[in-house]
Amino acid sequence: MSVPQHPQLAATPTAHADGGAVLAPTQSVTPAPAAPVWLQRLSLAVLVIFCLYLGLLIAVLPWWKDMWDRNALLLAHPSLHAVLTRGPVRGLISGLGMLDLWIGISELIHYRDYRN
Repeated sequence: MSVPQHPQLAATPTAHADGGAVLAPTQSVTPAPAAPVWLQRLSLAVLVIFCLYLGLLIAVLPWWKDMWDRNALLLAHPSLHAVLTRGPVRGLISGLGMLDLWIGISELIHYRDYRN
């Protein structure tokens, strides 16, 4: 059974110092071309808007009394409601929201175009 080789990964045998043969690549592997700049910028805008929106929602929602304390889903599960209404748990959830905000802002600040 022979294994088909990809033409970019073809190799030729070369002599090794100890008498054995070593396969050396004959062609270098070329990286895939970068996406168009407009697509890179659009994906950055979508990512940043998503991170900022979700981060703000997660950071603020635990402290919003109407949405958090009187939530029908939480009121249906009293044990879960007792845990999620504690201050440290709210702070932990808000911290995840702040982390998401930081990720979005960091992606915006460290953006670079990759051009062909």
